Amino acid sequence: MNSRTFALVALFLVQLLYGLNYTFAKTVMNENFIKPFGFVLLRVVGATVLFWLMGFVFKSEKIERKDFITIFFAAVFGVGINMLLFLKGLEFTSPIHASVIMTIIPVIIMILSIFFLGEKLTKLKIGGIVLAFCGGILLTALGKSDRLGDNVALGNMFIFINAISYSIYVIIIKRLTAKYHPFSFIKWLFLFGLILVLPFGYTEITEVDWNSFSPYIWFSVLFVVIGATFGTYFLNPLALKTLKASTVGVFIYLQPVIAGLFAIIMGADNIDSIKIMAMCLIFSGVYLVTKKPKVSNTIN
Repeated sequence: MNSRTFALVALFLVQLLYGLNYTFAKTVMNENFIKPFGFVLLRVVGATVLFWLMGFVFKSEKIERKDFITIFFAAVFGVGINMLLFLKGLEFTSPIHASVIMTIIPVIIMILSIFFLGEKLTKLKIGGIVLAFCGGILLTALGKSDRLGDNVALGNMFIFINAISYSIYVIIIKRLTAKYHPFSFIKWLFLFGLILVLPFGYTEITEVDWNSFSPYIWFSVLFVVIGATFGTYFLNPLALKTLKASTVGVFIYLQPVIAGLFAIIMGADNIDSIKIMAMCLIFSGVYLVTKKPKVSNTIN
């Protein structure tokens, strides 16, 4: 298997793990086994331990002192803000809502690339950004959930901010993977992330009644910690080392398909006209943003 094929397979596995994660994580939180911030702390503690154990097995490069600042900011956006707002948002919204909003990430990456990486702005990209934004607004304003206690508008807003944070993380991490092997810096990324999320999740994790967990809840927790945290943060940088950040963003379109099908099968969500309309707007917008433009469409 060549490096590009491996990277593409790794990206598919990342989206598969994330897609299943929506239902497993929401089940654990909505049945009050673990509150969102406590769950984040558990995720980060578990992944930190696994990455540092991996660091003892695999030889890693020495990180330059100045790059620790970059790793810290990657932890702020990729672990701290990203994970805290994702699980808090998922507590209030549905798996399909959350996964559809996450597909706006490629658009955000494109906007950030225009400002920070010097990419050209085109009419197609402007149209795509507007359509995707409208889809996100539609889902946030009119989206509903069948579960009592959900606050869809607030949850969707948290997921949207999480998407922005994750997009910033992808751009930062791309620069690190160009210089270091992921094994060298991911352990530091999570150590910094652990320090960041500890104040938020400490109280909630001490309130957990571990004896109340059923086998399914234990499986769900382990899946979120090992699969959707350690696995995804392990595979994503490996893919970024070979592929462009925009290519990584494109694979996010798989999330709502996987998350939606799994949530419906598990009875955790359903599909309705608002979700379908929002999907169409966001997917159309993302298509325009990623479509290769004609030279004449470039805005100087």
